[in-house]
Amino acid sequence: MKMNPVVHFEMPYENRERLVKFYAKAFGWQMQKLGYKQVDVLGYSLGGGVAFRFAVQHSTMVRRLALISTGYAQDGFYPEMLPMQAQVGAGMAESMKDTLMYQSYKAIAPHPEEFPKLLDRMGEWMRMPYDWSEDVKKLTMPVMLIYGDSDMFRPEHIIKFYQLLGGGLKDAGWMREHMSQNRLAILPNLTHYEIGSAPELVRTVLPFLDSRHQSRNKGEQP
Repeated sequence: MKMNPVVHFEMPYENRERLVKFYAKAFGWQMQKLGYKQVDVLGYSLGGGVAFRFAVQHSTMVRRLALISTGYAQDGFYPEMLPMQAQVGAGMAESMKDTLMYQSYKAIAPHPEEFPKLLDRMGEWMRMPYDWSEDVKKLTMPVMLIYGDSDMFRPEHIIKFYQLLGGGLKDAGWMREHMSQNRLAILPNLTHYEIGSAPELVRTVLPFLDSRHQSRNKGEQP
């Protein structure tokens, strides 16, 4: 399934939450159109925000959710990241031609020449404050959080995210009787910009998505 991000970024939404809600609604519509009643959802970075909102808005459609290098609030970023994100725009387009982001975009976008426009919209999006901490508690399906040990998110934020999901609050017990259904993985020697294409990511997330262990989400399909 291919969706042109430029089209959606051109929608006149004044805040991040409304924009990603639109993305999530569009994604849900696509799933229904394709005939899927329940799916496993994985999102990375910006895509993680969309995956998060989709899981909140369409919880019965999500069997398992994997969020890669994704935060639940703007204060999760290291402070020096915010002014850097604010500078994202069309002026960076030429210097990004050799990046994985551009190459991936070019491979599927119907109009690759609109990449500068996408960067402008991304910059506007990144400048919008957000805090989804209350929505984290609405996620009832099994969730896996995955980060690089040199990610752009503060370790404190990562741990708080896991705790909001119910993990990391107590010892799991001898028989795993207190173990959370959710998972946290910190992959060594990886940054935010590398983790999306790292072989370690695949080896980490597939066992979670392929798991047939009983879930606390009663609506989960085998």
